[in-house]
Amino acid sequence: MSKIIIALAVAGAVAGFAAPASASRVGGALVGGASGAVIAGPPGAVVGGVIGAVVGGPHSHHHRRTYRDGHRRYYLSHHTRHYY
Repeated sequence: MSKIIIALAVAGAVAGFAAPASASRVGGALVGGASGAVIAGPPGAVVGGVIGAVVGGPHSHHHRRTYRDGHRRYYLSHHTRHYY
């Protein structure tokens, strides 16, 4: 049990250095580390932590429908065109 806790702490520390600005990535790393520790022990915790840090936590991206105006692209928000 203590090896699992140490492995989770190491995975969390690695994830903390990998992406300190993004809380979802750190959360994903901790969840990945915990699930990896349950499945494969300490090596699984490290691998799960790295994969969780790369993939991150739950994604809440809202994809918008895009349109074209000649060569310019835009999306509509509240009946206003936003070009990018």
